[in-house]
Amino acid sequence: MSKAKAPFRFDIVGSFLRPEELKTARREFSEGKITEKELKEVEDRAIEELIAKQKQAGLPVITDGEFRRSWWHLDFMWGLNGVEKVECKQGYQFNDEETRAESCAVIGKITGENHPFVEHFKFVKTFEDETVTARQTIPAPAQFLAELQRNTGKNPTSAVYPDEEVLIQDIAAAYRQVILELYEAGCRNVQLDDCTWGMFCDTRYWEERQQKAVNLQTIAKQYVIVNNLAVAELPEDLVVTTHVCRGNYHSTWASRGGYGPIAPILFDKENVEAFYLEYDDERSGNFEPLKYVSGDKKVVLGLITTKSPVLENKEEVISRIREAEQYVPLERLCLSPQCGFASTEEGNCLTEEEQWKKLELVREISEEVWGK
Repeated sequence: MSKAKAPFRFDIVGSFLRPEELKTARREFSEGKITEKELKEVEDRAIEELIAKQKQAGLPVITDGEFRRSWWHLDFMWGLNGVEKVECKQGYQFNDEETRAESCAVIGKITGENHPFVEHFKFVKTFEDETVTARQTIPAPAQFLAELQRNTGKNPTSAVYPDEEVLIQDIAAAYRQVILELYEAGCRNVQLDDCTWGMFCDTRYWEERQQKAVNLQTIAKQYVIVNNLAVAELPEDLVVTTHVCRGNYHSTWASRGGYGPIAPILFDKENVEAFYLEYDDERSGNFEPLKYVSGDKKVVLGLITTKSPVLENKEEVISRIREAEQYVPLERLCLSPQCGFASTEEGNCLTEEEQWKKLELVREISEEVWGK
């Protein structure tokens, strides 16, 4: 196919609001009212309709909207060998809201073969044509490591992996296995979603979490290492990008603070082709940290919020793109919403119609700034 490589001037982060039929089917499956086959039929139909809408919107990339998942990250982790789903004491905190209290635990050696997401991708791949490419979104290796570090309760990770270096090596190897199987299935665009960096930017959160027991720079370097190990020696025509998230649950957020604390490490050292960065409000700070984006890496500016149905002012968004251009050349900049529309199946507080209007605005601005 003669298509451009990701990222794209008009881009997305990946998740979309779940239609009510899909939400109902997932609930009925969990209650034992329908079979797995019946659920898959609903998922397939919903994804096919979503892809048609993505193409109609003019997007150069298609995803399954994460319609087969409950979470943007945990479902992937549960799909790895040696990992199981667990209930935990409390969910993630998002201002005044708390998520479902679910996590993952290690029960054996972590490996990546036969991951269910590969079959999920194959379905999306069938809808590729000369105008669109299929993307697979997965949580970053660092995000998985952070989740296992979070789990210190009934099933501590150290019980299986007393040596954290061995854990890091196995995580990286498992990810490479999944990514290579995706590649064999025809995937040429993998996006690593990563909340760890957004939380590092929030110095108050970091100090409360670590109580100065762990140096921020030390653990940030550890996270870059595991991410880079996972994407080492992959095929040259496979594009790997990353989305830095600041929390996106039911239109709430988890962290605030500019990219300054992590920019010299993340933007310079992480081996990805592009960073999808949240810049939809003052919580993200200014664009100056972009000066650390090294080489020919690209930046996808998340200037359009998915947390509110209110449409941004087009001229103000264009003005912000011009500000970012002071640090990264325009030819290495792109535009997208700041995050997905439904990082979890609950979704953000806007309608499907408002969701597509947001993407129409992204397309209009990208065409005005970079041309069609």
